[in-house]
Amino acid sequence: MTTHGEIRQTLMKLISEETGELVVLSDTQSLTEGLGMDSVDFVSMVMQVERRFRIQLTHEELRGAVCLGDLVSLIGHKLVAPPAAIAA
Repeated sequence: MTTHGEIRQTLMKLISEETGELVVLSDTQSLTEGLGMDSVDFVSMVMQVERRFRIQLTHEELRGAVCLGDLVSLIGHKLVAPPAAIAA
């Protein structure tokens, strides 16, 4: 199982790769303010997160993920939630 710290570390790496600079954020800092990320950068980062963690994030879920801690919690929840039943 992936821990909060591992999720946070992976996110920091993905954000740093997206922005082109080493980024260190606290869990309460905004994901976009101060990072120089525009909406295209954010969408690209979300796609990388989905690929890396093999999850899918909805627009509604992302709307609630304002700061790094929110996104870490969201990913953590997705990783432990049972997979949705596939309709036949």
